Amino acid sequence: MLLHEAIEKYKQYLITMDKSTETIKGYMSDLYSFEFFLEKKHNCPLYIDEIQTVDIEDYLYWLKDERALQPASRSRNLYTLRSFWKYIHNKELCPRNIAMSLEPIRLQKKERVYLSADEAEEFIEAIDHRLIKIVAKTLYYTGMRISECLNLKVTDVDIENQVIHVINGKGKKDRNIPINKNLLLIFKDYLFNIRPKIDSDNFFATKKTGSLSAAYVNRIFQDTAKKLGLQKHVTAHILRHSFASNLIRNGVNLVHVQKLLGHSNLKVTSIYTHANMDDLSQAINVL
Repeated sequence: MLLHEAIEKYKQYLITMDKSTETIKGYMSDLYSFEFFLEKKHNCPLYIDEIQTVDIEDYLYWLKDERALQPASRSRNLYTLRSFWKYIHNKELCPRNIAMSLEPIRLQKKERVYLSADEAEEFIEAIDHRLIKIVAKTLYYTGMRISECLNLKVTDVDIENQVIHVINGKGKKDRNIPINKNLLLIFKDYLFNIRPKIDSDNFFATKKTGSLSAAYVNRIFQDTAKKLGLQKHVTAHILRHSFASNLIRNGVNLVHVQKLLGHSNLKVTSIYTHANMDDLSQAINVL
């Protein structure tokens, strides 16, 4: 079987397993990149049983040397290839799993970037675009992922009961987020005075398209950060980090933060327990 045919079978498998659209898109991007590399290397399409471990090793080196990808991106590509080969080996489409012997790529753990409460307020107030400013406040006061935020329907935002219903979030999971009292007033004003009267069930909607894209939101965020001269690279995900980090710094129970973020594992949530030099100085001087 040709590699391309196997990739398409794997794609159908991911769809059958109800993987999210973004997950499937990411896996396919990695696998098509691998296919492109192999066809360029061997000057022809390859069959699955012709591919060797050294081909994957060469690909990972190419990602580092030619495309200058960071370790996290190369690690993601390796994860995709391992998942792909596990599938085709289990389906007996290849004689052996050639990805099993590859060692994981070492990742340097970095402190997550986030905005302090004051920085977040300054950043949000500096956004010139009225709708994007409301989106920014929503991200900061709820901790939603940008995809969850922009996929909200009007019926998902229950003003009367003061709760946001996140439907089909990451991992196909639903969760409820109480609406912050500051956000409640903003939502009421948005729904009754700002949101255009159009035939769209998206909560965040423009008059022209009836929707918003994550790329557009992040572009406005980057322009705002540049205008303010911020050294931090501010994205929608940074506002999610900021939500979690500031809750924890204010003493909110880690389990509560986990529930609000929609994490299935408390270990994932623990990455938001930052400690700055002031915290460390205060701790060391307790003795």
